[in-house]
Amino acid sequence: MHRFPARLLDGYREFLANRYASERQRYRRLAEHGQRPPVMVIACCDSRAAPETIFDAGPGELFVVRNVANLVPAFQPDGGQHGTSAAIEFAVLTLGVADIVVLGHGRCGGIGAALDRPRTPAPEGDFIGKWMAMIAPALAELGDAPAAPAARQTALERLSIRHSLANLRGFPYVRERQSAGTLTLHGAWFDIAGGELWLLDPATGDFRKPD
Repeated sequence: MHRFPARLLDGYREFLANRYASERQRYRRLAEHGQRPPVMVIACCDSRAAPETIFDAGPGELFVVRNVANLVPAFQPDGGQHGTSAAIEFAVLTLGVADIVVLGHGRCGGIGAALDRPRTPAPEGDFIGKWMAMIAPALAELGDAPAAPAARQTALERLSIRHSLANLRGFPYVRERQSAGTLTLHGAWFDIAGGELWLLDPATGDFRKPD
């Protein structure tokens, strides 16, 4: 019989003895009454950039969907299976979130791969390649500047957030609620090395540290 990862079991026991024990009533209320998080976060799968950790969030506070490079696809009501779009639909129409945050981060592997271009043959299916094809408009906008690799990657990470927000506004129910003032869209970028959070200023399109 295969062994469940010991690190996860140790972590579960620690959680059960400490966090769950101290928030038992909160978990029971969430179980009985369901979730009603006010904020949705669309984040990257990267293990170094977990939204619940970055924002010190407790159970029931954030509705999180994570994918490679925190991308939001265009609204495409076709016959395909769209995991991120399904999560957005659920968050807006069922949970009624008031805020959606697209959270990018520094040193993103997906963004780095998009910049470097594949150096080896794509695996069967090439799911990552097809997914990252969505970043083409941001890559085109980036052009040839900046030239320094690190600055270039940061620039594309942030450009990608802006394009994902534009795609979000392409969802009719997102656009309607944003126009009505009941839903607000946000862009944010987290620096793993320094722990800094940068927020997108909707008026200027620039990223700045919060006051």
